[in-house]
Amino acid sequence: MFGNIVDIKDNVVTLINLKKEAETNLLNIHVVFGENDRLVVGEIIAINNDYIKILLLGEIKNNEFIPGVVKKPSFKTPARLIYKSELELFLGSQDIGNKANLLIGKSTTYEGYYVTAKVNEFLSSHFAIVGNTGAGKSCGVASILQNIFYHNDEAMPTKAHIVLFDAYGEYNRAFEKMNNLPNLRFKHYTTKVEFGDSDIIRIPAYFLDVDDLALLLNCTDSAQLPIIEQAIKLVYIFTAEDETTQEYKNDIIAKSLQDILASGKTPTQIRDQIVAVLAKYNTETLNLDTIISQPGYNRTIKQCLNIDTQGKMNSVGLVIDFLQNFSKVDLEKIDPAADFTYTLDDLYYALEFALIGEGILSSEVVFEKANQLKVRLHSIINSNQKEYFTFDKKIGKEEYIKQFFTASDGIPAQMVNLNFSYIDERFAKVLTKIFARLFYNYTITLKPRASFPIHIIIEEAHRYVQNDNDINLLGYNIFDRITKEGRKYGILLGFITQRPSELSTTSISQCSNFIVFRMFHPADLNIIANISANVSEDTIERIKTLGPGMAMVFGTAFKVPLIIKMNLPDPMPESTNVDIENIWY
Repeated sequence: MFGNIVDIKDNVVTLINLKKEAETNLLNIHVVFGENDRLVVGEIIAINNDYIKILLLGEIKNNEFIPGVVKKPSFKTPARLIYKSELELFLGSQDIGNKANLLIGKSTTYEGYYVTAKVNEFLSSHFAIVGNTGAGKSCGVASILQNIFYHNDEAMPTKAHIVLFDAYGEYNRAFEKMNNLPNLRFKHYTTKVEFGDSDIIRIPAYFLDVDDLALLLNCTDSAQLPIIEQAIKLVYIFTAEDETTQEYKNDIIAKSLQDILASGKTPTQIRDQIVAVLAKYNTETLNLDTIISQPGYNRTIKQCLNIDTQGKMNSVGLVIDFLQNFSKVDLEKIDPAADFTYTLDDLYYALEFALIGEGILSSEVVFEKANQLKVRLHSIINSNQKEYFTFDKKIGKEEYIKQFFTASDGIPAQMVNLNFSYIDERFAKVLTKIFARLFYNYTITLKPRASFPIHIIIEEAHRYVQNDNDINLLGYNIFDRITKEGRKYGILLGFITQRPSELSTTSISQCSNFIVFRMFHPADLNIIANISANVSEDTIERIKTLGPGMAMVFGTAFKVPLIIKMNLPDPMPESTNVDIENIWY
C-alpha cells in the first residue's frame, strides 16, 4: 500500500498511495519506517486516492518508544503498518492488574487494547482533565479514580491520600464501594449544616493565620494585613488568663486611653470615647469604676471625666498621671504560642479592639480598612459559615490531618470528598485555598520528604484557581505555589474544568498530563494547542469532534497523543443530563 516518499515537510511525510483508494479506516493507524538501527513511528493523518500523509511522532530504539524524531527517514526508507507487538510500546502496558500501571481507557484505534500510564508518571505530577459540559469529565474522573482502587491485583494503595473538592456533590455515590474492600475507606464531608456534626466540613478557627484570614475576610488591600496580624496578637492576649497577660491587657487599654487623651479632640468627645472603650474593654484593675486615690479623697475614673459648666474636664490630669503608671506594650515583641486556641468570636473581640486602638486614634483611612474587616467577620459569625470554623476540642494540625484521613471505624481513608454544593462560590473558593495551604504547609515539614503524599483534585477548577489578586495581596497564589513547588514535597494538584483558559496561567502551565474531552471554544483550544509540542493542528480538530466519554490524552505519562474511550464508572457519579423527554411529557 505504501509507495515511495515524495515529500518531507516539517514532521509530515507524504507517500504515494499504491492502492489508489482512500481507506478511511486507516486514519490514525500508526506506521513504521524501517531504518538500520532504529524505527521511526508516525500516524496516518490524511489519505486519498493518490497520497498518504503521515505525521512523525517518535522512534523505537532498543525496544523502547522515544517521543520526538531526531532524524527523519530518507526518501528510500520503506514504510509498513505497525506490528501488534509494537503497540504496547506507546499504548502502555496491557497488564492492568499490575500496581505500576494505571488504566486510563481503551484505544479507539486498536480494538481490544487498553491505554495505560505508569502510576509514577501520571500521579507524581500535576494533571488537568478538561472538556465541555456533558463531554464526560465527571465520569472520566470517577473511572480513573475507581481504577486506582479496583484494578490492582497485587496490593491495595492503602497509603493514598486523595482529596476531591466536589463543587456539585456528584461523587459520593461513585466511591461507596471502597468501604466494602479490606483496608480501603471512602470518607465524605458536606457543607449542609443540617446534616449533623460528624458530616460537616470543619476547620478550627485557630488554624487560620494572617493569610487565611485575609482570604476569609475578602481583603483587597495589603494594608489590612497588619491589622489582622495585630488582632491575632491581641486575641492571644485576651484569651489567656495568667497574670502576665492581665498586665498586657491593662497596658494596651492604658495606651489606647492615653492616645484618646492626646488626640486634641473636645472634652466631650474625649470623655465619650474613653467611656466607650472602658465599657467594652476593661479588667479588674482598669475600668470605669477604678479608684484614683489622692490625699483627702478618692475618685473613680468615670468621675474624673466629668465636665464642668465651663466645658472643662478639671480632673483629667489625675487620669493622665494614673495611666502613666502602666508600661507600654510593644505588640511587635509578642509572639503568640503555636498551640494557643481561639474562636471567631474571640477574634472579633480582638479585631474590634484593634479597630478602636488603631483606627479612630490614628486615621480615618486605617479605621475604614479595619472596619471593613470587622463588618465581614461579624457577617460570618452571624451566618452558617461560623459552623465550619467551630471545633469542639483542641487539636494540633498534624493530628487534625491524620483525623481528616481516618474513617469513622478508625481505618485510614484513602479518598475524602468535600461537598461544596451548599455554599456560595466565593466561600467555596476560600475554603479550597485554606485547605490547600494547610496541606501544603504540612507536607513541606515532613521528614523524609514526600512521605505523606496528598493529591488535591478540584472540580470546576476555573472557579477557584484563577489569576486573582492573591499575588498582590499576599505575594503568592497558593495553587501556583503548589504547582511550582509541591511536586517535590508530595502534594499534587488535579484540575477538572470546562474552561482551561480561565485557569491561572501559571498553574495550568505546570501540569504535565492532560485528558481532553470535547471542546469548542477557541480560547480553550488555544491553551491546549500551546501547552504541548506533541499537539498538532490535526489533534485540535479531532478534539472538536470527540463523542461523549472519548478523550485525547497526552503528556509525560503518554508516549504520543492518543484518543481513548473511557470505561463507564461503577457506580456512576450523579452528573447525568436532565431527562427532558420523560419530565416534560
